[in-house]
Amino acid sequence: MIENLETLLILARTGTMMEASTELRITQSAVSKRISALERYYDRALIQKKGRRVELTHYGRRLVDKISPILSELRDLFIDDVAAKGELVIGVSDAILSSWGPSIFHQVQHEMPDAKFVFHTHRTPVVLDRVRSGEFMVGVCTGSDRLDTDLQSEVLTLEPMVIIPSGLSRISLPQVGDLGVITIEDYSGAWRSFRDEVSRLRIKREVSLESFFSVAQMAIAGFGHGLVPIGVARTLKLDESILINLGEKGLHRPVRFVARKSTYSLPVVGKFYQSLLRKLEP
Repeated sequence: MIENLETLLILARTGTMMEASTELRITQSAVSKRISALERYYDRALIQKKGRRVELTHYGRRLVDKISPILSELRDLFIDDVAAKGELVIGVSDAILSSWGPSIFHQVQHEMPDAKFVFHTHRTPVVLDRVRSGEFMVGVCTGSDRLDTDLQSEVLTLEPMVIIPSGLSRISLPQVGDLGVITIEDYSGAWRSFRDEVSRLRIKREVSLESFFSVAQMAIAGFGHGLVPIGVARTLKLDESILINLGEKGLHRPVRFVARKSTYSLPVVGKFYQSLLRKLEP
């Protein structure tokens, strides 16, 4: 029953069977069966289709509102035990874990040899939701914390954004008009944190993609200039002399540490945070 209720929570957040199945790592058919089992149990329709998306019915919303804090509290029952064993369940934004993250985490692990790190990678909004629900003990993600007042959030570093010139041919920022770029889409926490600064610098997003690495590869191939974090460019071993470093103009993506306030006080969490902060200090 609990896994069925958790499936309903995830479906309510993602809005599609496909996204829910991807997050749960089960088939769409399995998601549908779990929801159907709940509807039979409560003898109520809990979801309804709206175009390609799924919405909760009135009964579905009431159920989600009731079970969310309960499931969170159930997870809290075991967090102290898990932490006492030195286990740390960490959610990391995929752009971090696929660039500079692993080397930094490995250094932190060296300072915490008795701790067991369990990593999960998702987009920032998913990491935040799973920290809130208690599935992840901590999160390392990007974006601002303006909307996350329910979580303890600390900025670890400000990663400079750079422009990869199309086809790797050197360019300069234009004196007049806007520079069109390919960059990350609206769903990204990074984009929401610096979109106003992008406009100030007269940079215009012409194409959006779901991954900074896809942006970089499209720019390298010559499809347009790419706006990415410097860690992505370095992971691809690009010549930094051809990049336009916008960090010097104040364009960064914040990298932050998040945890629920009840979890933040755990010794293993505090030690992880302090070590991570030292590694990321300029």
